[in-house]
Amino acid sequence: MDRPTLAARVRRYVQWLVRQAVDIFAALTGFYYSKKYAMLTRRLGRPVAEQHPTSRGFVAIEIDGLSYDQLQHAIDEGHMPYLAGQLRRGRLLLSRWRCGLPSTTPAAQAGILFGNNHDIPGFRWYEKDSSLSVVCKLPAATKLLQDRVAGRQPGILRGGSSYFNMFDGDASLSLFTLSALNRQRLFASSRGLGFFFLFILNPLRTVKLLLLSVWDYASDVVQRISARLRGERRLPFQGIFPLLRVASNVLFGEIQTFAVLMDIYRGAPAIYTTYYGFDETAHHCGLDSGPTRHALSELDKRLRRIDRLRRARLSRDYDLLVLADHGQTASEPFSRRYGQTLGQFIRGCVGGGLILQEPAGDEQQSVFQAHYLIQELLGLESQVAEPVAIAARRIRELVTQRATISDEEPPLDLGRRSDVVVKNSGSLAHIYFNVSTARLQISEITALFPDLVVTLASHPGIWLVIGMEGEHVHLFSRDGTLTLQDGQIVSAEGANPLQCLPEPEHALRELATAAGYPHSGDLILLGRYDPESSTVVCFEDQWASHGGLGGPQDYPFMLHPPHLGWDLSQVCNARDMYAFFAQTYLQPAPDTAGDALEPVGSGVLDPTP
Repeated sequence: MDRPTLAARVRRYVQWLVRQAVDIFAALTGFYYSKKYAMLTRRLGRPVAEQHPTSRGFVAIEIDGLSYDQLQHAIDEGHMPYLAGQLRRGRLLLSRWRCGLPSTTPAAQAGILFGNNHDIPGFRWYEKDSSLSVVCKLPAATKLLQDRVAGRQPGILRGGSSYFNMFDGDASLSLFTLSALNRQRLFASSRGLGFFFLFILNPLRTVKLLLLSVWDYASDVVQRISARLRGERRLPFQGIFPLLRVASNVLFGEIQTFAVLMDIYRGAPAIYTTYYGFDETAHHCGLDSGPTRHALSELDKRLRRIDRLRRARLSRDYDLLVLADHGQTASEPFSRRYGQTLGQFIRGCVGGGLILQEPAGDEQQSVFQAHYLIQELLGLESQVAEPVAIAARRIRELVTQRATISDEEPPLDLGRRSDVVVKNSGSLAHIYFNVSTARLQISEITALFPDLVVTLASHPGIWLVIGMEGEHVHLFSRDGTLTLQDGQIVSAEGANPLQCLPEPEHALRELATAAGYPHSGDLILLGRYDPESSTVVCFEDQWASHGGLGGPQDYPFMLHPPHLGWDLSQVCNARDMYAFFAQTYLQPAPDTAGDALEPVGSGVLDPTP
């Protein structure tokens, strides 16, 4: 047998030296981290988490609003070098999945953490039965939602920690989690509060935070001035947003990163935190701006710090999961393009629409009123050109089929005919008519405002107008109409308005599900989507948006270790993600060890290898 050459022996020796150096460095690093975080834990008064002898933990880092496409672009452009290195070395796999409709954080997080996001129709909506206006950035509203979605099955953070999330996922420890603001927190005790001030007043950390804050604020000012000099309509920042961005990206980012590091040392079984800086910056600046790239670069640095401690294995083995709840699609505000907000446009339509004769006695339509309305609809149908006339004809047919209102429904309060509520969530809007506490059918809306649905559907900034008639979901657009039952097309006229999407069948199912939520609007609107430029018309003042359908907003990402063997290609809604977490990490509680988990989803089975 030939003896190894001198070059081969030298190469082996160098490799051995490198391995020894790495082992020594890892040991020293582990010793340093162990002593550092042991001291910090004692100061905080936090106990070491209870260990399960066979379970792996997970650290889930959610990047709010970062799509699969935008992540790939950031990696290719070199803005996230650490994640790029992990992918290149095969330590993480990148998967695309579908978040479903609405593409918003509350719907996505409820689905991931609890496997249930039923009746979360947007980021903002109105509940006619209780006159409750829901805005998901308010703690009381988020707590109400968690009470609705939780309890059917355990949250994936049971026994773990939740930081800067909307929902707590049944976590034992929560910090800045909207649904759990009155529960135990990281700095809840007097010792913990004292350490909070030590954290803030640490000279080196304070200087670092101040420098980063000044840099962020100065870059905001430069961006605003340069935009004005170039004559751009899109100003990067408005109002107090620069200060909010500094607080979000710098101060809160440091606090939540520190909290995650502490829990990795403690051995918490499940850790989930959300970084919101990219989402907020993209809304105001757009996806291709310098501040959004800077936000991703800072996130990459924090991920590196977290992963370095995770790999030290001080307490238990952890899997690192990096994911988004939804993406964002480049957008132009409806108000900028058309000179008025969606609510102002609808108010103009309502004010100029047909006012029905006020009936005597009960509020049901008489045969005469129904006949009068149908004749008006025939006149409207003759005034519009194809294919808009298709929508007008279909509405007239619905009214003809339903000339009277059922005795079982509450009467219409015609005194509130002009009481219309508009709730916008990006390129998604819910419209509510307060003439009734019940949800109005298409025929009832048309009885009140004969030309409203057709006018909305024919507006160039509106893609879809969606409403219910009995068990059917009706989609109206400028190009054609669809009638759905159980997520399937039962009739169609004109072109299919969803054919511009890469997965129209999936979009149909999501639209049908969302339209059936009890607190969805009497009408649901989606802003115009342009597949060629991959942009949407947004009903808020945002230059990148989410909430509706079309473009990258539909497709978030997940980075996960290869050994998990997760296949996310069949995930069609955020609630399908629950099964992957629950079956891989969620240990049965002692009193429910014999109970099987029943994930709520759309048929995604056996995610474990």
